[in-house]
Amino acid sequence: MRVVGTDGASAQPLYGADLRGPLALVIGAEGEGMRRLTRETCDLLVAIPMGGSVMSLNASVAAAVCLFEAVRQRSAG
Repeated sequence: MRVVGTDGASAQPLYGADLRGPLALVIGAEGEGMRRLTRETCDLLVAIPMGGSVMSLNASVAAAVCLFEAVRQRSAG
């Protein structure tokens, strides 16, 4: 199982990451993100692309976006 964490500073966009297969999704705290050791434990860090003047998302919204993308990828074939 892979551990995928969200990090706004990551160069890997969420939509380019392979989210198929077993994974644990780690969402950082609102405003503060993940702690250093948690970030270092992740196998992959992804960033949710933001548009306009949005700087960050509520943790529950970020989780929903990531879960939706995982389901989309898995149902695509």
